[in-house]
Amino acid sequence: MTAYVISEVEMRDLEGFEAYRALAAKTIAEFGGRYLVRGGRAELAEGNLPPKAIVIVEFPSMARLKEWYASPEYAEALKIRAGALERRLLFVEGVPVP
Repeated sequence: MTAYVISEVEMRDLEGFEAYRALAAKTIAEFGGRYLVRGGRAELAEGNLPPKAIVIVEFPSMARLKEWYASPEYAEALKIRAGALERRLLFVEGVPVP
């Protein structure tokens, strides 16, 4: 079953952000993932939290998504991410809609 990474991102450091983004994209592709949404402007429709940039990545399965997230390849990107951006990250399993 398809799985998704939904990330709400706020950039702190442009140079670090670009380095993280390039490395993360490479590792996502290596694990069969693909971007559906990559940092478009978000607009709040309901609720009270300010919108941030949203990233949505699709993986073939939750198992593959978790392999990517725990991989040594992505660990390198995470080292850069720590200082480059703040984010909230969700893993969501896709459920077929009848």
